[in-house]
Amino acid sequence: MPMPMPAATTTGTAAHPVLRVPAAAPAEAAAHFRAALRFQTDVSDVAAALGSGDPGCVVLDCRSTASWNQGHIPGALHLPTALIPERAAQLLDPSVPVVTYCWGPACNGATRAALALAELGYRVKEMIGGFEYWVREGFAHETEQGTERRDADPLTAPATEACGC
Repeated sequence: MPMPMPAATTTGTAAHPVLRVPAAAPAEAAAHFRAALRFQTDVSDVAAALGSGDPGCVVLDCRSTASWNQGHIPGALHLPTALIPERAAQLLDPSVPVVTYCWGPACNGATRAALALAELGYRVKEMIGGFEYWVREGFAHETEQGTERRDADPLTAPATEACGC
């Protein structure tokens, strides 16, 4: 049986490393997280959408050609961020949402690509985790040598049960 959490107190909050800035009120927090989900998706949700046969979006890899050749999500469109202004209209249907991705959490390329697309009038989300977490969760990816799949990293995708997120 889980241990109950102690009641939060305001005593000593100024010195508390987590609560130096107080947590938002529940309604404010709900609005923030609801808004965040309008801008982001994760690799598991993208994989489920692509596996459904009707993903309802275009998955866009915004990395360099060398990075694309090293490995990419099957079915993704390759359009480096720098080429978005000149090529997006030729490659993307403005009525279909776009999901951008780059290398991983330490790379903001997907954010920059999403911004460029939004400024051109596209509906867009960023896939958090990027290609790194796609591979770490054990999803198939394409390389110059063909389709590959690595075992899932147990820290990102437990083998015995779904995340429950």
